[in-house]
Amino acid sequence: EFFDFMRNDSQFYYEDSAEGREAYLTEAKQIINTMKGRLGDLFNVLPKADIKVKAVEAFREKSAGKAFYQAPALDGSRPGIYYANLYHMKAMPNYQMEALAYHEGIPGHHMQIAISQELDSIPMFRKFNFYTAYVEGWGLYTEFLPKEIGFYKDPYSDFGRLAMELWRACRLVVDTGIHAKKWTREDAIAYYKTNTPNEEGDCKKMVERHIVMPGQATAYKVGMLKILELRRKAKKELKDKFDIRDFHDAVLSQGPLPLNYLENQIDKYIEAKK
Repeated sequence: EFFDFMRNDSQFYYEDSAEGREAYLTEAKQIINTMKGRLGDLFNVLPKADIKVKAVEAFREKSAGKAFYQAPALDGSRPGIYYANLYHMKAMPNYQMEALAYHEGIPGHHMQIAISQELDSIPMFRKFNFYTAYVEGWGLYTEFLPKEIGFYKDPYSDFGRLAMELWRACRLVVDTGIHAKKWTREDAIAYYKTNTPNEEGDCKKMVERHIVMPGQATAYKVGMLKILELRRKAKKELKDKFDIRDFHDAVLSQGPLPLNYLENQIDKYIEAKK
């Protein structure tokens, strides 16, 4: 009943109009700008590249995902861009705005990808590797991270964070269901509709993504769980020497990594701190 309320109550959606889209972008920019002021609580190393918020352009909005990040230009001529897809406003509830902005923007993909591009300690090809469990695991971890420093004050917004995490948890079931258990497309759509507050269009898009990209959507939650596991390990071993900023710098300081290499990197960080 609560999921149904969140799907359908008009208070959770901007108007499907030019004014509604402008209002969405204004609030998204405010969320990003507020988080910019708190990055020093979470990181020692900040990217030189700035980040901007834009609506997905008309020529590609119908086929594009609901939100995504574009990396800054290597030469500094273009900032990183957090794109929000405002083609279908019912797919962009205001209660998910915080979590979406943190994932696609800061402290999510912008921190990770812009810092990676600016590293001078790794060869060029490693700056552009894309290990999905690392990249999207970090994105999902950074939806949760702002909760720890006082964000998501609105309970509905915090529900949005939890709903997005629930969506990623359901992916583990549906991706496995389709590729290992021989679920039909209809079985998979029904599972999402029953177990998440997302609208039917979201459910169909996600199932079609699973069908053509086995394992891709599963990687988000797997990566997040590994980062949280490594953080618990660092906290346990370092005790009062543990600093969240040092931990995040260690995660991001070598560019994208397979999870076993990330674990080696965190082990080295723990030993160095000791």
